[in-house]
Amino acid sequence: MDTFFINCLNGLSWGMLLFLISAGLSTIFGVMGVLNFAHGSFYMLGAYFCMQIMFFSDNYWIGLILSPIAVAIFGALIERTILRHVYQRDITYQLLLTFALLLIVDDTVRLIWGAGYYLTEPPEILSGVINVFGQSYSLYRIFLIFMGPLVAIGLLIFFQKSTWGKIIRAASMDREMAEGLGINVSFIYTAVFALGCWLAGVGGALAAPFQSISPAMGEKIIIESFIVVVVGGLGSFQGAFLGALLLGVMEAFGTSMVGDIQMALPYLLLAIILIFRPTGFFGKTR
Repeated sequence: MDTFFINCLNGLSWGMLLFLISAGLSTIFGVMGVLNFAHGSFYMLGAYFCMQIMFFSDNYWIGLILSPIAVAIFGALIERTILRHVYQRDITYQLLLTFALLLIVDDTVRLIWGAGYYLTEPPEILSGVINVFGQSYSLYRIFLIFMGPLVAIGLLIFFQKSTWGKIIRAASMDREMAEGLGINVSFIYTAVFALGCWLAGVGGALAAPFQSISPAMGEKIIIESFIVVVVGGLGSFQGAFLGALLLGVMEAFGTSMVGDIQMALPYLLLAIILIFRPTGFFGKTR
């Protein structure tokens, strides 16, 4: 039973990181209809920016606050200058363009920081361990488990209760009608893309003390994030949360029970969902 609960905690901590990335990916698709394959690069930038800010300030919390903002600003510039030119084109153009952005950002990171691995320490208050079911467990992982639901609740309140959230939902439902009511949809799209990038930056900053930082970290998580979004339903916020939890727990138990075979489990889950429920848990047919 001890091993069971520890695996559950490991799955929850990894699932919450996946949720942050997938929530941004799902938000961008749900509002803008854009499948952003470069989303993993924004996650990677969040980790690198956090590491760099920690180097100058020696304070993780400053890095956690500032690095997602820097990623959001960078994402807004990308949307304004590059991405908006393919909105009306076939989705293959979006995938090719965002994949090209992924390669450019990854190579730029290698030029600036090199191809090596970096490690950062969690803040002192979260650097210890606590006793969980008779075993020592990382306090930082517990912090990650609580951060996911907090961000999820904040996003739900924003989209359901705030004026800006209602405007974004209106623009996503009917762009022409929103423009007819005087809503600057072009600005809304930029803001939504920046919000999605901010979520990816938060995930990267939270991942910095959790795993090694390298240029390849974005490529791995974007694949799993796409699986989460497809399993939960494209554009569904609730689906992203459920899909991230399911995939995180599945990988945690797979690592301890089936070893290297666990690498195939996410793709097996994806295949099952595509066969029996192609729209995902909360997706709708369009």
